[in-house]
Formats: sequence, structure tokens, C-alpha cells
Amino acid sequence: MSLKPLGDRVLIKPDAAEQKTASGLYIASNAQEKPQRGEIVAVGAGKLNDKGERVPMDVKVGDHVIYGKFGGNEIKVDGEDYLLMRVDDIYAVVE
Repeated sequence: MSLKPLGDRVLIKPDAAEQKTASGLYIASNAQEKPQRGEIVAVGAGKLNDKGERVPMDVKVGDHVIYGKFGGNEIKVDGEDYLLMRVDDIYAVVE
């Protein structure tokens, strides 16, 4: 992939939508919720503070994260769906 986020933005590959409920019932494709988890595939350099210094990012490539349901912009790169969002829209890193 040849996409590098700028500033404090990250590129996330969303996890697949849930196909079944916990009890084993299948969910119709039009009723599936958008996933709120994914893997970071690219990270920007970080934003600049008031002194012009880069603030290090809290996440790195390969981290699995939880983000807001309506956060970021959906983009398509090489036929794959990704989310481009600010690191502030990420709620947690799954360890």
C-alpha cells in the first residue's frame, strides 16, 4: 500500500462485521452494525505542539483499537475498505 497519513491521522483496517449473534442466529447483511474495532495499518508522524515539536503518537502499526462508530472517513485503497481518522477518535488499544 502506498498511503501515508499526515499529522495525527491513522489508517485503520476495520474488522469484519459480525455475521452471527452470541446465541448463533445469523444477522442479515442490511441489519449488521458497522464494526468499531480494527487494526492500524499506517500512522502519521504526529501533530506539532506550540514549540514546533512532534508529539509522539499513542498507537503504532499493528495495534488493534476500538474507535467511535461514526468517526473517520471511509476510503477505498486497492479495492480494500479503510478508515482514515484522527488519533483522538480512538478510544482504546486492545491488548
